[in-house]
Amino acid sequence: MEKQEDFIALDTSLSIWNRFFTIAPLIVVGTKEGDGYDLAPKHMATPIGSSNYFGFVCTPNHSTYHNIKKSGEFSVSFPMPNQVVLASLSASPRCGEDQSTKSIVKSLPTIKTTNIDSIFVKNSYLYLECKLFQIIDGFGEYSFITGTVEAAFVHKDYARTSEKDEQQQIYEHPLLAYVSQGRFANISETFNFPYPKDFKL
Repeated sequence: MEKQEDFIALDTSLSIWNRFFTIAPLIVVGTKEGDGYDLAPKHMATPIGSSNYFGFVCTPNHSTYHNIKKSGEFSVSFPMPNQVVLASLSASPRCGEDQSTKSIVKSLPTIKTTNIDSIFVKNSYLYLECKLFQIIDGFGEYSFITGTVEAAFVHKDYARTSEKDEQQQIYEHPLLAYVSQGRFANISETFNFPYPKDFKL
């Protein structure tokens, strides 16, 4: 790249991702764990293509990875902006192994899934029930877990329909975004993307 004085070269022998801000969804993954369930917030998460596949980054150091490998399924909740504290609290079991952290997850408002054995964060705006498709290991200490979406449920206020003005809909029902690393945003203002003429998604 041609040298530009406004740019700083980053040392790629270290992780670059905490040196700038990026935007990502914030989701909570639910899994079956022993006689109960586990919840884990994730932000490295995405639909995969236009078909009904979904994936997220995890590590074998976390129980989420092993729970999914054992059960072959997982749930995904997309929290609303006013649920960011709930999403944060769902990470508590990773902060320690004492029973008090496990009881925090049990006290969070949840609902049961319909087609798999897992839970959702109650009052989220989008729920996905996924069957494990493939786990791809080898991204350093991380793995990419992918699933097929077997069932999906969206809150009526967040469903896209031709009768609704999209900007007004998002203004009235904002979206939660994770601003990596360590911040979040309430997205309520959006704009039409300037696609070229005759562009097809």
